[in-house]
Amino acid sequence: MSVIEDVKQRTDIVGVVSQYVALKKAGRNLSGLCPFHSERHPSFFVYPEQQSWHCFGCNTGGDVLSFVMKKENLDFGEALRLLAEKAGVTIPSRAPRGEEKEAKERLYKANETAAQFFHNLLLNSSEGEKARGYLASRGLSAKTVADFQLGFSLNSWDSLKQYLLERGYTEDELVRAGLVVEAENGRTHDRFRNKLMFPILDIKGRVIGFGARVLDDSLPKYVNSPQTPLFDKSASLYGINLAAPSIRQQDVAVIVEGYMDVITAHQSGFSNVVASMGTSVTERQVSTLKKLTRNMILALDADAAGEEAMLRGISYENILEAEVRVVILPEGKDPDNVIREDAKSWPQLIAQAVPIMDYTFNMVAAKLDLTQARDKSLAVERLLPVIADMKDTVRQAHYLQKLASLVRVDVRTIEAKLGEMRRRESKRQAQAPRPEAPAQAARPLMSNRREEYCLALLLRYPELKSVEVNLRPEYFSSSENREIFTAWMQTDDLSALKEKLDISIQEHLDSLLNWNLPPNHIEPKFIDCALNLEKEYWKNWEARKAEALALEAEAKGAGADLAKLEEEGIAPALRLKEIYTQGRQRRPEPRR
Repeated sequence: MSVIEDVKQRTDIVGVVSQYVALKKAGRNLSGLCPFHSERHPSFFVYPEQQSWHCFGCNTGGDVLSFVMKKENLDFGEALRLLAEKAGVTIPSRAPRGEEKEAKERLYKANETAAQFFHNLLLNSSEGEKARGYLASRGLSAKTVADFQLGFSLNSWDSLKQYLLERGYTEDELVRAGLVVEAENGRTHDRFRNKLMFPILDIKGRVIGFGARVLDDSLPKYVNSPQTPLFDKSASLYGINLAAPSIRQQDVAVIVEGYMDVITAHQSGFSNVVASMGTSVTERQVSTLKKLTRNMILALDADAAGEEAMLRGISYENILEAEVRVVILPEGKDPDNVIREDAKSWPQLIAQAVPIMDYTFNMVAAKLDLTQARDKSLAVERLLPVIADMKDTVRQAHYLQKLASLVRVDVRTIEAKLGEMRRRESKRQAQAPRPEAPAQAARPLMSNRREEYCLALLLRYPELKSVEVNLRPEYFSSSENREIFTAWMQTDDLSALKEKLDISIQEHLDSLLNWNLPPNHIEPKFIDCALNLEKEYWKNWEARKAEALALEAEAKGAGADLAKLEEEGIAPALRLKEIYTQGRQRRPEPRR
């Protein structure tokens, strides 16, 4: 069994998705509001038997790895390592070879040189006047601007590129560092133009990437460096290089959302503040902070803090093995506003931060009428799973009592409900096939064999790339197969493919390269296989659509998000008909 299969076997997609989505039973499956787009009626489904998910609103889906990749904005290797850590699986790694280490050092130096270039333009260029005016309007001192190495990027397509090329860096290095963008025609240009620049440094003080803000009303207001060998947004914290000493000294870290929140806090003397660079705080960021302190306070805006509290608060506490607290910010204000208006109020807000579970209780209760039996049940339904995830049994008992008081029932009723919930979960796990059971071993083999055969053909015979077939990444249900297919269609040879893929997927790639493929009738075999992959995809889509509509009809709902499936189902049905026609016109799929 490969390490990828091992991680999947030990990971339950329901448990993972439930950390982000409130799932409800929908026949044999589960449904909820899609975490990737706004909707009022659930069009997002999880299929425990297939260990897969699909959103009919986004028309996308996949396995547990693809879900984590999409939700956490991670690449394949990062998502696999995140799940592997939770599952207790060790992912093989390789120590950087001498040339790799040297190549990385050059990227660090390129970023540092770029930061100096931007900083000099901000301070000294006539073009940087608007950026200087903006910083002055935010009340930032010259020392603060220097401490955070703030900068300005010219409204030019190649000023940074030419500056770095003149200093001996190659275009390939600049692309890898995320400083320039390679267009479809192969030409490169500066990524950041006419923007206020925020260098992002790691805890060692090395520039790993950049954030940038527009100086007009255009959107998006902020952009970041892409994923690079140095920069991983999900694992980075803005300001950590300056905040680390204070976090250690004060034994508490405050997490805010944006760059200006951090900068304003530090200028006002609150130097234990870092930013997640977005509303979503990741477990990897929390793990980084755990090396400095076990005490964490979230100071996000009200909506973001509420979502974080509900979805991830307990996972943070389990990582830290300590209580996480939430700052209640004035409505419509962010930390930057609060501190600039009255810096003395910030320590008071920090002192009044409430435990994240209390905040979650208040947030749930505020949206319900707890004099009504139905809303009492809803409160228990939403809060009890969160309490159940607590590792600290004393705190768990405290919040069971708190929940009982909230809904005004005997605590034994809540404890009985918890026991019932755990029994259902135990029963579900007991009924789920074990990794060593034949049924469990056969399911992924049966579902992925055709995918792997198709990939093996493509890898062995690159000329098949030019064959006109309607083969798309989404037709591959396994994330590892999607990754290899997508990368292979973008590269010219195996060495380039291996360079593009994460080390964790190499074992799977090697197994595909070792397939025994008789060299006869290669193109017809490939065409048949591609057709069958597409047919399987649309058959599954049709079956899931029918099930979703049947459940909607049974519930007598008017879910607009699912009703549109009736219209969307026409095109897949026609395509299936075409595939069946093509299949009849061709001979049966050749033996492998």
